[in-house]
Formats: sequence, C-alpha cells, structure tokens
Amino acid sequence: MWLLLAFCSAALLGFYDVFKKKSLAGNAVLPVLGLNTLFSSLIFLPFILISHFRPEWLQQTIFFVPDAGWEVHRYILLKSVIVLSSWTFGYFGMKHLPLTIVGPINATRPVMTLVGALLIFGERLNLYQWIGVLLAIVSFFLLSRSGKKEGIDFQHNRWIWFVVLAALLGAVSGLYDKYLMGRFDKMVVQAWYNVYQLFLMGGVLMFLWWPKRKTTTPFHWDWCIILISVFLSAADFVYFYALSLDGSMISIVSMVRRSSVLVSFLFGAMIFREKNLTSKAIDLVLVLLGMIFLYIGSTH
Repeated sequence: MWLLLAFCSAALLGFYDVFKKKSLAGNAVLPVLGLNTLFSSLIFLPFILISHFRPEWLQQTIFFVPDAGWEVHRYILLKSVIVLSSWTFGYFGMKHLPLTIVGPINATRPVMTLVGALLIFGERLNLYQWIGVLLAIVSFFLLSRSGKKEGIDFQHNRWIWFVVLAALLGAVSGLYDKYLMGRFDKMVVQAWYNVYQLFLMGGVLMFLWWPKRKTTTPFHWDWCIILISVFLSAADFVYFYALSLDGSMISIVSMVRRSSVLVSFLFGAMIFREKNLTSKAIDLVLVLLGMIFLYIGSTH
C-alpha cells in the first residue's frame, strides 16, 4: 500500500514541477515562493481550525489535526526551516535551468536519502534495490554530459549547485520526515509546517525582497502559482500517509517519488520545447529502470 501511495505522490510532484517552471518564467522567485506558502497554508488552515473548535466533525477522518504543544511544534518548526531552505535554492535553480536538466538531478536525491537511511534507520537494501540506486547514480553523471551540450558546466554553474543544494536539503528533510512520522500525527506535521513556512517566508519577503524589488526581476501574477500549492499539498499528503504506514522504507519511498521526473520531462519536451532531448532521454530511461528495480526489490 505504501509503495502505491509513493507512486501516486510522484505523479502529483511531476505536475507540481511543471506548474512551478511555468510560474517562474520571467518572474521574481521570492514572491512566487511566498504565494506558494500562503496558498498551501490556506489549504490546511480550515482543518486546523475545525479540528480545534469542532473536533467531532473531523475526528474519525484522515484530515483531523490533533492539538499539540510546543514539545511537538519545535520539531515541526525545524522541518519548516529545512524545507523552505530547500525550496529557495530549488526555485532559483528551476528558473535558470531547463526542466529536463533539473528533473533528473532531483531524481538523484534519494541516493543521498539512502545513505542517511542506511546510517540512521538501519534500513537494508537487497540486490535489486542496489541495482536501482546504482542506475540512478550513473544517470547523474550522464546528465552532466548532456548539460555541456547546452553550455551548462556542472562544476562552475551556480544554478546547478543551487539545485544540488536543494536536493541535499530535500534528502535531509526526507530523513527527518521518517523520524517525525514515527513520533507524531501526520496531519499535525503537514498542516503546521505549512503555516510556519508562511511566517518564515513573510520575513524573507519583508527584509530581503521588498527593499530591492525595483532593482530585480519584477513580479507578475500567474494562475499556475495556485496550482503549485494544490499539487504540492496533495503530493505531500499522500507521501506523509505512506510514511506513517507500518513497514514503509524512506529510502524506497524517496526514490519512487523522484519518478516524477517522467511527468516533468514530458512537459519540458512538449510545452517548453527544450533541447538535446535524445541524450537526456537516455538519462531518464536509466532513472526509470532504477525505479523498476526498486519496485521489484521491494516486493521480494
């Protein structure tokens, strides 16, 4: 069950990346990110309020948000800081790089998560799962060769490093999610980390973007900004639910979620008309083969 939920989350994440790329085209990054945190918070705020003032309405559903004290919220606040840092790097990288480059780089994120899962949670992979991980690693190095054809030097391009940093922080967040799901209610974590992100992002906008807004890329409204929040919230909801189930492995769930690259790659080719698709498609095939081996390994 948890594996199917991970694939569902992957599909939703793919559309999230597409709408994010569309919203960032020629747009100011920080306001787009700020609105994303606003709309995500508005999605979950009704559940928080109803659960507190009219708990009987939601108590028997998966949308109930139990009350929690500071001993819980301090962990969620840390989660918000990690995720918002990852998003900030990721949004800037997404704006300046082709979607067909960013997607496969993000697809290697679970390799970092895997190392952490092995060291922290004692998870063990079988032969099929190791083959899947190795294929993902190989795809990253091949992707760097594809990027050079577009004048993107992986070693000296700062936007590449932004995406890599976002992936690294995303891996840390994934490991932390496994820890949180083992201790706290999933809706408490998801609902409140979105609210905390809104306040953190408000500070960023007030002190970093607003004073310099006239000297940087101007902001313009795009309806896709709302869709970013909708698809991300849905993807995270399914993801947290998967992690809360007995037997779920963060190393596998994280890897499967990166198959979202298939959706973003197809849209990058068809909608954004990106280049060098043949060589990138080979990289993508390796990523997908890795997902297949992971799936086979998890069913043995």
